[in-house]
Amino acid sequence: MSRAQPDASAARPGRALGLLLAGLLLAACAGTRTSGPGDAPPDAAAPDPVDPGTVVVQVSSVGGYTSAEELHGRLPPVTVYADGRVISPGPVALVYPAFAWPGLTVTQLDPGRLPDLVDRALAAGVGEDHDLGPTGVTDAPSTRFTVLTDGGTVVREVDALQEGLGSPMLSEQQRADRQRLAALAEELAGLADPAQPWSPSAVAVLAHPYTEGLLGPGGAPLDLPEVAWTGPDLPGEPLGAGLGCVVAPVEEVRAAASGASTATPWTTPDGARWSLTFRPLLPHESGCADLTG
Repeated sequence: MSRAQPDASAARPGRALGLLLAGLLLAACAGTRTSGPGDAPPDAAAPDPVDPGTVVVQVSSVGGYTSAEELHGRLPPVTVYADGRVISPGPVALVYPAFAWPGLTVTQLDPGRLPDLVDRALAAGVGEDHDLGPTGVTDAPSTRFTVLTDGGTVVREVDALQEGLGSPMLSEQQRADRQRLAALAEELAGLADPAQPWSPSAVAVLAHPYTEGLLGPGGAPLDLPEVAWTGPDLPGEPLGAGLGCVVAPVEEVRAAASGASTATPWTTPDGARWSLTFRPLLPHESGCADLTG
């Protein structure tokens, strides 16, 4: 099944988005331009400035059969912002246990490309709401497409987008429609190349009581050194399923987290042991509530 949430007027999204981005560029230029004879007064009508951290296009994963920390701690594969930044997860080392600190990358696009990007996303079916059929895949996450148009933000969720492409339960039209969206997701992922490392200013820390007796490769018990937690009090704001969340400045926790793994036991002064998942906050996010969607 799929879910689309388009606003009423989604016609000519590229044109309207172009005007929004023009406002962003004008606002940026205004910071360096000096006034001269004949210039309009500062309060003259002009396009409203656009926050550079406005999401224009995003692909994210939601739901699926997995742990609570995975549900809330996922990073969107691609987020494109109004100033042309494309932020994506960085390469993941094939080690177990995995490194605790997730890397992020940024690529800079010309903001003038964004209206065309929006048009292509809508042409691929993001703004449509017809049935994409059942796949019989029940444990895979859904892919959520978010696109900014002149009528507002359009959201479409597709269950088991990649995993369900070969399902015999789909009609030819449903399979073709899914393939258009799958191709869009692949195209958007390709925007993150070439990329440079990107560092957030804050990180959400997801905490739950440590699971004792974890096993490593070959079934041997993991024997990992404890790390003292010096950040905000745990477990923090409840997110459900025994999971808590606190927000910390990156400079307070990155040094310790960079030397830890996803299986590291973190200790607090009261003797409690915790498992922690570090979820960097993206430019449009401000706290734990942003991770519950």
